[in-house]
Amino acid sequence: MAKVLMKGNEAMAEAAIQAGCRYYFGYPITPQNEVTEYMSKRMPEVGGVFLQAESEVSAINMVYGAGGAGARVMTSTSGPGLSLMQEGISYLAGAQIPCVIVNIMRGGPGLGNIQGAQSDYFQSVKGGGHGDYKLIVLAPSTIQEMADLVQEAFDIADDYRNPVVILGDGMLGQMMEPVDFDNVKKARRNLPEKTWATTGRGNREHRNVINSLYIDPPVLEKHNYVLFEKYARAEQNEVRYEMIGCEDAEVILVAYGTMARVAKNVMNIARREGYKVGLIRPISLWPFPKEPFKKTVDQVKGYLVVEMSMGQMVEDVQLATECKKPVHFYGRPAGMIPEPSVMLEKIKQIAGGAR
Repeated sequence: MAKVLMKGNEAMAEAAIQAGCRYYFGYPITPQNEVTEYMSKRMPEVGGVFLQAESEVSAINMVYGAGGAGARVMTSTSGPGLSLMQEGISYLAGAQIPCVIVNIMRGGPGLGNIQGAQSDYFQSVKGGGHGDYKLIVLAPSTIQEMADLVQEAFDIADDYRNPVVILGDGMLGQMMEPVDFDNVKKARRNLPEKTWATTGRGNREHRNVINSLYIDPPVLEKHNYVLFEKYARAEQNEVRYEMIGCEDAEVILVAYGTMARVAKNVMNIARREGYKVGLIRPISLWPFPKEPFKKTVDQVKGYLVVEMSMGQMVEDVQLATECKKPVHFYGRPAGMIPEPSVMLEKIKQIAGGAR
């Protein structure tokens, strides 16, 4: 299959189908509606099921049902829709049901607007719902990566029996770039058989029951420990990040998604002007990559976190640096893009003036 010019939303949908997703449940919300539209056409063509639910609450509970039966299933939404899904997402995590959830972020809070933003970081990375649980969260920055990470997300979800979130934004969802599906990793991991799935009793001596309700406190405590042993394994094996120009950097930009694209250009401009600037791009937002900060914290004068929000990832960067060096922030909310000229000026201030 040759390269295809696709919107980010469409690329994710096609990648999900190629990853074996045969069930999609969702509800329309801008700026991710192309995912729903694409799935409505393609799912019947591949023998899958597309269903537009009556609400996001219904959609996430349909995901629970399909995932509990062992199927590869996906839903997609934006911030307000993800808010409505939070109870169901907590149930999915508690019941250890794998699925992929796409969140194409828009401006908030409230209904906000339909511009691309990055203000759902806390909602996705810090849980969002009730109880002790974690979601594995992946943040692409190109359309090719949107396709690649969706395919990986299904493998990760099955491996850990846990929901995986693809966290994009309205600009990534709407922009078009060439996508090479031949380069998407086709090989599957040595994934465990889904002997837990509710596909009938078969030859088993017991019935499979999928549940997140444990009335007896010691039993629920034990279940929580099982979950967090799994999360610890994810922290060891699923950290993803990119480091660019950090070997000699005195100032390091930290950005994910669309903002990482802008930050990379600003880094190049700053280097041409004589400033030693690098970029750390977290790809897994949970588990958050701490290693690149340990590698660089002794050499830098400071970090500049850039987000399309009022500052959410900045807290994780502060934790990763253990407050050994200053962590500065520049961001704009509501779908406004941080300006390269302002970023450059802040880099110069952190570096110590003219060169």
